[in-house]
Amino acid sequence: MAERTVAVASRVGLHARPAMLFTQAVAASGVPVTIARAGGAPVDAASILFVMSLGVPHGEEVTLAADGPDADRVLDELVTLLSTDLDAPETEPAGGAS
Repeated sequence: MAERTVAVASRVGLHARPAMLFTQAVAASGVPVTIARAGGAPVDAASILFVMSLGVPHGEEVTLAADGPDADRVLDELVTLLSTDLDAPETEPAGGAS
């Protein structure tokens, strides 16, 4: 089983939009992934309800684990995702909003 530990960079933690984007990425990977807080039980990382119920705040480390031939690649992608502020305002296209 492959594992990675990462600090959640989103300023609201792993809640609302960041949780949605994370769980969508997990589901799209096709690899079973779990996520856990330090000392906590792992939960299905593809479930937005389970992920949000963890209540992970900004800056807290979580452990991701996965099995399968693509587990390392998927975990590396998920670490990159969680290391990004997924709640940051999106940049407006050149020329401003229409």
